[in-house]
Amino acid sequence: MNLKYLRIPLAGALSGLGLLLVGCASQPTPQPGDPHFAPVVMPSVPPVPATNGSLFSERSAMQLFSDQKANRIGDLVTVVLSEQTVSNKSANVEVSKESDISLPSPTVFGAPVTIGGNTLATSVSAERDFTGEADAAQSNSLRGNITVTVMDVWPNGTLVIRGEKWMTLNRGAELIRISGLVRPDDVSSDNEVLSTKIANAQITYTGTGELASSQTMGFMSRFFNSGYWPF
Repeated sequence: MNLKYLRIPLAGALSGLGLLLVGCASQPTPQPGDPHFAPVVMPSVPPVPATNGSLFSERSAMQLFSDQKANRIGDLVTVVLSEQTVSNKSANVEVSKESDISLPSPTVFGAPVTIGGNTLATSVSAERDFTGEADAAQSNSLRGNITVTVMDVWPNGTLVIRGEKWMTLNRGAELIRISGLVRPDDVSSDNEVLSTKIANAQITYTGTGELASSQTMGFMSRFFNSGYWPF
């Protein structure tokens, strides 16, 4: 069997398979119980009686003249989600190019060179135009509350928070995940912090089920809207 006749079908099949994989590529579906967002479980240690006979204990002490706010590993803090983004983008592209090439007929001893009575003079002209226009507008708003856990406390007092919230509905489930850094001064007396005050915030709001699937494009639509589509 001549292998050269197999090159073109094999190359076409591999190209088609690559394009199909590009179209099928999608974000993994989040699952509940991710250990990365699990709360910190502090070991239960019984209070150690003071050796000096005092009844004061740092573990059970209450702050009578200050607010009860998260400041230790394992404490809970409520994040008030107040996110809103609006973006608009418009682009117009116009490209026009014209080219003309003219080659006179060569002469020998003052006479033009001819072939079959025709001179060798020639000219080439080309013209190309490209026009593109694109508009995009997007707005998002996220409101709500989520209580997360303090995972770590840096030496300067910055709180590292992380947590998730799952809501199972009749047509699927909705997920909110958040992590970031919180300055203790930004925690209010109600033990709440605005999401806009969180540094290095990573907020995820997604869902699973029929309702979430209805908002996802099919793999062919993703392929035709990807950068791999040549037109």
